[in-house]
Amino acid sequence: MSALELSSLDPESRRLEEDARREKNWKRWGPYLSERQWGTVREDYSANGDAWNYFPFEHSALRAYRWGEDGLLGFTDRECRLCFAIALWNTKDPILKERLFGLSGPQGNHGEDVKEAYFYLASTPTHSYCSALYKYPQGRFPYEWLREENRRRSRLEREFELADTGIFDQGRYFDVLAEYAKDSPDDIWIRVTVSNRGPEPARVHVLPTLWFRNTWVWGCRHEGCWRKPYLKQTAPGEVTTDHPSLGAFHFSIGAGPDGARPELLFTENESNLPRLFG
Repeated sequence: MSALELSSLDPESRRLEEDARREKNWKRWGPYLSERQWGTVREDYSANGDAWNYFPFEHSALRAYRWGEDGLLGFTDRECRLCFAIALWNTKDPILKERLFGLSGPQGNHGEDVKEAYFYLASTPTHSYCSALYKYPQGRFPYEWLREENRRRSRLEREFELADTGIFDQGRYFDVLAEYAKDSPDDIWIRVTVSNRGPEPARVHVLPTLWFRNTWVWGCRHEGCWRKPYLKQTAPGEVTTDHPSLGAFHFSIGAGPDGARPELLFTENESNLPRLFG
């Protein structure tokens, strides 16, 4: 295709052609972050191949994954090195909402099943624009009720879903809309819009989260293992990242509703061994 023919294409077709020619890496970043990494054979190091019980949902907030990551409405590079996702807290749940909740194979009356309300709304082929929606209850998320009721039901009965608990009655939930738009292959705008659908004011804490997949703790030397990368605050609302194979990036956070940039919090992506194993 000549330069003239390329210039006559619509913007997305032009991006696809540039990517196919390996002129610009438009597909480097996308909604590649897994919905669920816990309870998978990829993370199973049990002696008997019991992936469900070796890495259950309850461990997902406490253990570092080895072969992938998961998150809510997330975005990452195609090798899942630097990840972005949204964490939420409605002030009532015992844990942050960082990933989708679901039942393992033995817990569900019809096997494994996600018990959430979420929707992928749009995406161009190069993910130059994409959006997704998550419905976050304002009341305490019924983790135990969903486990117990589905465990109680037989295979001949219908599944017990999140909406069956009445948690969304009267619109008492937040619509959390995540949108991603690319100015260039490595220049990405992120917008998170939270809407209260309930009849009364309600509080929700929104924590946009940027982190590296842990590839350094295992002591491995094969391809895909690198020295520990870093994230560093360089100014209010500004973070610089550096990774041995991905390179350096800059993350900038806009002002909140009060006109100020939010405080940045830092932690390690490491397993919490005392909480896990005592």
